[in-house]
This record gives sequence, structure tokens and C-alpha cells, in this order.
Amino acid sequence: MIAIRELHEIADLEEVLALFGAIWQFKPGGEPISVELMRAFAHAGNYVSGAYDGDKLVGASVGFRGGDSTLHSHVTGATTGRGIGFELKMHQRRWALDRGLERISWTYDPLVRRNAHFNLAKLGARPREYLPGFYGVMQDAINQGDEADRVLAVWDLSAPHVEAAARREPYRRELPPGTAVALADEGGRPAPGATDAETVLVAVPADIEGLRGLDPGTAKAWRHAVRDMLGGMLAEGRKVTGFHDKTYYIVEKA
Repeated sequence: MIAIRELHEIADLEEVLALFGAIWQFKPGGEPISVELMRAFAHAGNYVSGAYDGDKLVGASVGFRGGDSTLHSHVTGATTGRGIGFELKMHQRRWALDRGLERISWTYDPLVRRNAHFNLAKLGARPREYLPGFYGVMQDAINQGDEADRVLAVWDLSAPHVEAAARREPYRRELPPGTAVALADEGGRPAPGATDAETVLVAVPADIEGLRGLDPGTAKAWRHAVRDMLGGMLAEGRKVTGFHDKTYYIVEKA
């Protein structure tokens, strides 16, 4: 049984930082947050929580209040395979709703398929903005020098499809007739296609993290192709409405 609780004490926050370090293997000075900042966040009434399996910390999340009734989730990490990330997000959602907040936002790498599927299909969040090079060039073990493009995801906590997701009913957007593939995966490389349909699909690679180490050139090609295609469409005012077949962003004209 996983138990989630808010954290305030230095010893607990040191465990959180150690867990994040084990997940991302940051270089010294590259940590996304410090114990002192987590302590200040918690003391000021922001969100700092840990997920425990017995006495063992297996997940944690840190967020701060932003403008416009929003909680911004700065960093969340968990050991894999047990639904801990989902439980953390559900706890975060209840915490925000209890305080009168309407939405939670966070950033994620648009090239990581499992994160896109989790955020869009399992939680019902929606990409709102494409942020090229948001964190500069990252040097942790997972990102390996890649340009840190991010998508800003916004989770409208009381939307019907989000409430359904909280009941563990994943969101599945049916594709309308005439849907086109704007960016395909052909032999592991990005291949541009048609963009003029009302609904288009934008693929992301099967394993961008592996590509960064094995084929940096192809990883860079994917980064720029998705930046141009998905980022360009969001800048034009198109909306991402789902993630299809654990592979494609669904993008619709407004």
C-alpha cells in the first residue's frame, strides 16, 4: 500500500533530493531543486509531498502556486511500474481542489512517448504552449546534452474528461475521417507529411532516451522536426486534443 503525505522536515526533504538524484543522475550543481528551497516552499504553503511504501520513499512531487488559480508542478519523480506517478498526481489534484485552485500546470519533454501518453491519455492534461530550449542544454544522465524543449501542459481539474481520468477512465480521442499524418516515424526517422487537414497526427520517436546515446544525429533530427511541426501548430493556435496509439499527438484546428 502506497501512502502519500506532505513533507516539511529537513530529513524528509533530503530523502526527496536523493530520490530525484537516483532517478535523473544529475551532475553536481544540476539539481532542479534544493533542500532549502523545498523547505521554503513547504513553509510558505506550497506543495511538497512524498509517496511511501512502508518507510521507503518511492516518489515525490514539488510544486508552487502560480497566478490565475494555478499550481505549477515543478518536479515529480517516482520509481516505475506501480502506478506511483498516477497516485501522486491524484493527491496533487485533491490538494489543489481543497485550496480552491482550478488547474495544475507542468512542463515535460514532448519527445518522450510514455510521458505524453501519461499526461494526455491517463490524466487528461492538454499541451498549451511549446517552449524551445526552456532549460537550456541539460547534462543529466537521461537528457544527455539534448536541447531542453518542453511543452507546458495544463490540467483543468474539474473538466469532465479529467474527472473521468481520476476515476481511472483514460481519455481516448476518436480520430475523425480525413485525419492526416503531419509527421510520421519512417524507419526510426521523422518524415513530414500533410498538414492541411482539420485533424493531423504528429509522431514522436519510440525511444528518444536511447537515441540520445546511440544515435545523437537522429535524436537531434526528431527534436527539430517535432519543434517545427508541433511547436509551429501550437503557435498558430491549433490545439492538441489527445495522444493516439501511444505514438501520435492529435492536433486539431481551432
